[in-house]
Amino acid sequence: MATYKYTPSGVCSSQFIVEVEDGIIQNIVIRGGCPGNLLGISRLVKGRSIESVISDLKGVRCGAKPTSCPDQIARCLEAILEKQ
Repeated sequence: MATYKYTPSGVCSSQFIVEVEDGIIQNIVIRGGCPGNLLGISRLVKGRSIESVISDLKGVRCGAKPTSCPDQIARCLEAILEKQ
């Protein structure tokens, strides 16, 4: 299992720590941001493939912001794919 750390930008969250094994998200810890929403997102992505989560979350916006925590998670996962 590999662990990746990512610093999102343009959102309230300050760090994502993602554990991946064979392209499947085993765990994600999200520091900062809206606790309930991000805990819910982290539970929903656990056990899913990186590609399917990127497909679902990429481009989600937070109000007038050009990005959101879900979009930043997708960007984090894209960065993980580039490293593999």
